[in-house]
Amino acid sequence: MKIDLHCHTKYSKDAISSLDEIFNQAQKKGLNGIAITDHDNNDGWNDAIIAAKKYNMEVVLGEEIKSSNGDILGLFLNKKINMKGENPEKIITEIHAQNGIAIIPHPFDFNNPFKNIENYLTIVDGIEVFNARRIFSKDNDKAKKLSEKYPHLIITAGSDNHICKSIGYAYIESPSNNLEDFKKDLLNKNIKWFGKKAPSLYLLTPMFKKIKNAISR
Repeated sequence: MKIDLHCHTKYSKDAISSLDEIFNQAQKKGLNGIAITDHDNNDGWNDAIIAAKKYNMEVVLGEEIKSSNGDILGLFLNKKINMKGENPEKIITEIHAQNGIAIIPHPFDFNNPFKNIENYLTIVDGIEVFNARRIFSKDNDKAKKLSEKYPHLIITAGSDNHICKSIGYAYIESPSNNLEDFKKDLLNKNIKWFGKKAPSLYLLTPMFKKIKNAISR
């Protein structure tokens, strides 16, 4: 089973694609599912569930929450986490209360690195070792080295798409054939990750949407 564990939809302020477009593209890329991780909201979950059934694919319900130190991915959630700007420990605790998995994505993003990351590696479940939107390859290289330094951590990979065309440039593969077993494989690190940098054109999408939003105000 192949799942892209970091995906944004039109419900993120800096992304443009509908759930139908996203699942259609994911299917074309040979994925079995995706994680919906919009910024600080779960507005796309219902549409995601409908689209997943339409395309006979799996969907991991999630959210990318902006903490006081940087972004945190909550995966396998059952309700929205209203904790934007809160301390990472509070957010991670809430993710675990939902029986979810807490991941620090793109920890060494040159523009928004996770501050004091090593202070949280005993309570977070894992880190994203490959993010297809990183402009500099060294950002992902640092994440991989950190995961090697802390082998207890789960590792994930995702496209971090903000436009449907960049879906599937990074994903996790496990021998499972259903979402429950995929989660177990992820926790037990019985997985492989794959990733390559998305085309630079796709990285400009957030800028275009921000300009559009500013003009429309």
